[in-house]
Amino acid sequence: MTETTYDILVAGGAGVDTIVRVPELRVPPGDSVSVPPVHDYVAHTGNGVARGCRALGLATKFIDFLGEDSQGREILSVYAKDGLDFSHVVSPHGTPRGINLVDAQGRRFSFYDGRHPADLRLPRDFYLPYLERARFVHLSITGVTKDMYADIHRLGLPSSTDLHDWDGVNPHHRAYALASDYVFLSAAAIHDRLDAVLRSVLDEGRARLVVATDGSAGCHVLQRGDAKVRHFPAVTPERPVVDSNGAGDAFVSAFLHALSEGRPVEECVLAGSVSGAFACTSAGTHTEFIDLPGLRAACVRAAATG
Repeated sequence: MTETTYDILVAGGAGVDTIVRVPELRVPPGDSVSVPPVHDYVAHTGNGVARGCRALGLATKFIDFLGEDSQGREILSVYAKDGLDFSHVVSPHGTPRGINLVDAQGRRFSFYDGRHPADLRLPRDFYLPYLERARFVHLSITGVTKDMYADIHRLGLPSSTDLHDWDGVNPHHRAYALASDYVFLSAAAIHDRLDAVLRSVLDEGRARLVVATDGSAGCHVLQRGDAKVRHFPAVTPERPVVDSNGAGDAFVSAFLHALSEGRPVEECVLAGSVSGAFACTSAGTHTEFIDLPGLRAACVRAAATG
């Protein structure tokens, strides 16, 4: 029997988010406040990229640790229902969680409970058979994936990572930044040092390009060989914005899909921006994923309005 070949292997980043909708992102007076119903969602960064890529038609494999707890069981149930190809190693430390506050404008602040010890790693005999069948690899920065780079480079596989709100200094994030071919991050913590941080990733690592998403301000892209950072405007969502949870993961998944088709950087950015804007129009984390016909149609409309 011929083994499955994966367009993308996503490693690390499965968990559960609890979303709390609040009037604004600040502590109110007193010691309690009434909020709308609180909901749990199967979420986190690897989950968003894997399910986003699968929704766009990429043959996707997702691997990670999960705890033998209610959160782990919920994740397995959702993936079985979705048909996502997922394999895991049991972690005695439980399943990671996040508590995300979301205000009336859809902005969020996350309290992330990673819970995995700093030295926990996916076993090589577990991940290697999947890695050997992949065309591309996306590593979440949860730490459990850090030792995979030696095999990724030995096999000559292109890879990507998302550093999220990296400050440009933290060595944990930097290790991922310098070992990946395509690097994504949020500009939130580096606005005053944006050009220098993006340039350092290219100068010190192997990246072909680095993308810093910047919310409603769009994104900033530096490609190897470019003299300066390019700015791309944001795409206006076609529906009301209700929740920005998962927008970065949606950007990454659509960008990588366009990249897999050999699209130029400009079209990859447009696809990512459209997908990220779409994610902001759904309540909760990773509750709705744009499909390929929807993405292509929305890209045409966005390009026409310009």
